[in-house]
Amino acid sequence: MIERYEGQELGPAPRIAVLGSSKLGNFIITTPLLRGLKERFPDATVDFYGSPVNRAFEERCPWIDWRTDIFPLVTDRLQRVADAARERAGAGGYALAINCDGFNPYTTTLVTLLAPRYAAGNALAANLGESLPLGDHPNNRILGEPDWTTPDFLARYEGHLTSNYIGELFARMAFVETDYFAISLESVEPPFQVPDLVIHANATRDAKLWPVESWLEVLDWCAGRGLSVGLVGVLPKPGQENEAGYPIEAELAAHPAVTDLRGRTSPIELAGALKAARACVTVDSGPLHVAAAVGCPTVAIFGNDEEGIGASPLWLWLPRVGNVSRTVSTHRCALCLENRFRNHACLKSEHECMLGVAPRRIIALLEGLLD
Repeated sequence: MIERYEGQELGPAPRIAVLGSSKLGNFIITTPLLRGLKERFPDATVDFYGSPVNRAFEERCPWIDWRTDIFPLVTDRLQRVADAARERAGAGGYALAINCDGFNPYTTTLVTLLAPRYAAGNALAANLGESLPLGDHPNNRILGEPDWTTPDFLARYEGHLTSNYIGELFARMAFVETDYFAISLESVEPPFQVPDLVIHANATRDAKLWPVESWLEVLDWCAGRGLSVGLVGVLPKPGQENEAGYPIEAELAAHPAVTDLRGRTSPIELAGALKAARACVTVDSGPLHVAAAVGCPTVAIFGNDEEGIGASPLWLWLPRVGNVSRTVSTHRCALCLENRFRNHACLKSEHECMLGVAPRRIIALLEGLLD
């Protein structure tokens, strides 16, 4: 019978399963949890269930002893993974399974199929027919909160949480105390000469995109300074050229100061490029977390005001490291927050929050980083 984890000791040499996500940034923000598990249980074996996207990072992570892919979800994979996992865990099974992709019904089911003694994060009961009860501890109650991004959420847990940063929330639900903000990542040198400045302009939500005219003003400034610029990201598949931020990327790639590096790096080579670059400018997306983790001086473009209200769930995802400076929009809009960031595009006729981030502010931040 699976029990809700509430910080119990796990006995000698426990086996712990951590279920990750298919996204790049999501793995990076699990690194405080992974490090903290080894700090609390130094003799533990930590198995990671992850993604081909992050495989190179997962294989090189010093706090992971073994890993396998659980994404993408294909027919029959869930049960096959569970069967292989139980064989991997051996006769004693997993002492603890931690679900770091808790709103995904796939991982919520899989964590239960692993048949651990304890479960942290969202999971199903042993009969797979209902959710595993959360219990009364604040570390577990946070899983039932409707939104982790609001100031009210943090106020309700005053004295218990130091922030509502996702890295801390993951560690708290596993009853791990560590440096919640210290993220890290391995890297490999890319197969090209790294430019002075690396930029990334695309995002999974159109609401987080910065206007092309603003980007071009920054690129003109870079050209005037003699700075080389590399545009990173993935190339659009046929038929996707007019979707998401690809039209913006196409215009940026045509700028004389820019070398188009899209599609030329694996994720771990992207980490190497960002580690070697003098600076990075990026919207709220996976490369932001990569740059933060490898120590690249970074300007993060957020359409959020001074209090963090705006296009992104800023306080949930913004890296809390000294090499990242974020923008402050002069326009306040709470529509994305009110819609729990489920809207893909801006909900207003004019994208005021992102227009409220002036290019001159990016340039001023870059001058400080580069000088």
